Amino acid sequence: MFAKMYPFLVHLRLKQKNSKMSLKNLLTFSFFAFVLFSFSAHVSKPFPELDIKSVDGKVVSTNSFTKNEKITIVSFWATWCTPCKRELDAIHEVYEDWVTDYNIQLVAITIDDARGLTKVPAIVQSKGWEFTVLADSKQELMQTLNFQTIPQTFLLDKKGNIVYTHSGYNPGDEIKLEEEIKKLQ
Repeated sequence: MFAKMYPFLVHLRLKQKNSKMSLKNLLTFSFFAFVLFSFSAHVSKPFPELDIKSVDGKVVSTNSFTKNEKITIVSFWATWCTPCKRELDAIHEVYEDWVTDYNIQLVAITIDDARGLTKVPAIVQSKGWEFTVLADSKQELMQTLNFQTIPQTFLLDKKGNIVYTHSGYNPGDEIKLEEEIKKLQ
């Protein structure tokens, strides 16, 4: 292996001798890496088109909330997930203002299995959540979006593209979410 790397090492050593050239190459590489990273941070991808279910078992296409020209928050949660419920409670406190100020919608998608799904209507009613609640009990959408932990929050622009995502919940995360929403105005 050393024999294969030897020419590369010699080349690298020769380049190091010319420090101006190395610095120039390093700065050029850094610039292009920065530009590439900056561009990739702002690239959005479309939210997947899949059929999931409403809490009462009706089939709902994700297109119903991604193709309606509204900024959309999609929050994945479960009845057994305390941070999930805290996040949805925190958003619920400001949700009415966000609807008025930003014309947004929130879709809360539970990943509960069939047994847990029976608890969802009672939780939604007791908490007074006024947003759409859907179910991904087979976790097909979760797998398509390729995440493992909840709460998992996605912010979609008016065209249904994912422009921001956040995993977990800490008090105040809704403030960062609102900052991201403002960028879409």
